[in-house]
Amino acid sequence: MGLRVQKNNHKETFFNIRCDLLLCLFLVIATLAVYGQVRDYSFVNYDDPLYITQNSYVQAGLTLDSILWSFHFTTIVSANWHPLTLLSHMLDVQLYGMNPGQHHMTNVLFHIVNALLLFFVLTRMTRNLWQSGFVAALFALHPLHVESVAWMAERKDVLSTFFWFMTMLTYVRYVERPGINRYLQILLCFTLGLMSKPMLVTLPFVLILMDYWPLGRLQITGCRLQTQKFSGQSSAFSLLSSIREKLPFFALTIVSCAITFFVQKSGEAVAPVDIYSFNMRIANALVSYVTYLYKMIWPHQLSVHYPHPGMFPLWKAGLACLLLILLSMQAIRTVKRFPYVAVGWLWYLGTLVPVIGLVQVGAQSLADRYTYVPLTGIFIIIAWGIPDFFESYKDSLQNNFRKIVLVISAGAILSTLMMTTWLQVQYWRNSITLFQHAIDVNFENAVAHNNLSSALLQRGKLDEARIHLIEALRIDPQHSKSYIGLGLIFTAYGKFDKAIEHYTNALKIDPQSYIAHNNIGSVFNKIGKIEEAIAHFQYALKINPDCEPARSNLDKALETINTEHHDDE
Repeated sequence: MGLRVQKNNHKETFFNIRCDLLLCLFLVIATLAVYGQVRDYSFVNYDDPLYITQNSYVQAGLTLDSILWSFHFTTIVSANWHPLTLLSHMLDVQLYGMNPGQHHMTNVLFHIVNALLLFFVLTRMTRNLWQSGFVAALFALHPLHVESVAWMAERKDVLSTFFWFMTMLTYVRYVERPGINRYLQILLCFTLGLMSKPMLVTLPFVLILMDYWPLGRLQITGCRLQTQKFSGQSSAFSLLSSIREKLPFFALTIVSCAITFFVQKSGEAVAPVDIYSFNMRIANALVSYVTYLYKMIWPHQLSVHYPHPGMFPLWKAGLACLLLILLSMQAIRTVKRFPYVAVGWLWYLGTLVPVIGLVQVGAQSLADRYTYVPLTGIFIIIAWGIPDFFESYKDSLQNNFRKIVLVISAGAILSTLMMTTWLQVQYWRNSITLFQHAIDVNFENAVAHNNLSSALLQRGKLDEARIHLIEALRIDPQHSKSYIGLGLIFTAYGKFDKAIEHYTNALKIDPQSYIAHNNIGSVFNKIGKIEEAIAHFQYALKINPDCEPARSNLDKALETINTEHHDDE
């Protein structure tokens, strides 16, 4: 009898190992099938120049100067301090040069590894192969995650999430067998994640949620946990003990928040209260929480930029608030029977807090990339909730039939997501396809019109570019970059007075635009006003000492002045 049980256990173990490998193989092949097309894609003109195509330090590769620059606290790229992200771009340049397809495939590789890590972590914590695999598949194939993978500037998303899941994995290992070395490994992964993107500031709270479910370490009176306890842990592990254990993580979180706020404030990325009032931010946060859930269920009209609408109607914000309250109450009410619901829901709510718009960074109301980690909580609810729903009807449904329904449903969902994601990835082929799609989603999008005009301008389509710049300024008369674009167009037309007029308008809106100073200096240089040109080149370099075009233009202008003085003598 004992021998038979042992043989059955061996068969079950072998079966699980084979299924592990098959699920991993599916994740890799399915993700490559959806995202493999990016190997033929270009860089886009939205933040990619800041990180790669116009960043001389990154383009130099892994040199000592570039490495030191990336870690310096004054190094602010896109209003962020994230040295590891910059180093990853430098490594790409070192390996592939400026081949955009290879850079894109690095993002895809990180996304695949992230899906596999999520699968390993959930399987190890829950001992549930199929639910864990379904969560990982939703993560890998959902179209809301396209932006984080197909956009080179969002390397920080896939890289920081790699360290997020590595932190979770090392934490599980620590829970299984506590020790100082394993604890330090968790701290190291967490620190590296913060240095990739400060989104990890909410991770300590997620670790506390994991203590409750599925690890079963955190005991709450009256709540029945549906997982086995990990060895080495006392059954009386309290909430206070869990928080005390995470104090070093909270300390790092506070430091990261302080650095991030300082950097974004210095980079003028944080919108002032007089533009986005507190009430406006609260309303936007409430509506965004619900909008993300809606887009998760029905992922259509996804865009690289969603313009901030200003103040939402009171009824809309009120309904969103009511829905969130009702869902939260339901999660709390069912915490005894279904602890994963409360954990998944709090994961979703909590991890979105840094990017939900209470601290308004940029001019968008929401962004698909912000869901890259938070939706994992909802995926957990779906993956564990659907089988439990069918389990409640086990008296009326035969077990085999129930399994067939689950398999067919999962296959249909994943197939639909794969097709939708494959189509969404195609919009990221280049700047023209990306921003034309954004305009198709919402014509009143000044950022999309401006960036589309820049792409058209690069291809020499001046008249088409001008039309989009005029639309951008109609939508947002304070859009300084559109004035710069018009300045470039009129310079190409040879109408230098009009070009100077538009550059002047840009500088009235944004006096710290080193691009506008450099460009207007170039026009002054063309019409022979060398001293005015030199003044603008110098001011551009004062704002941004790394602006190579301004430095080159200044050198040429000074050489011209010196030559003229020499001729006069």
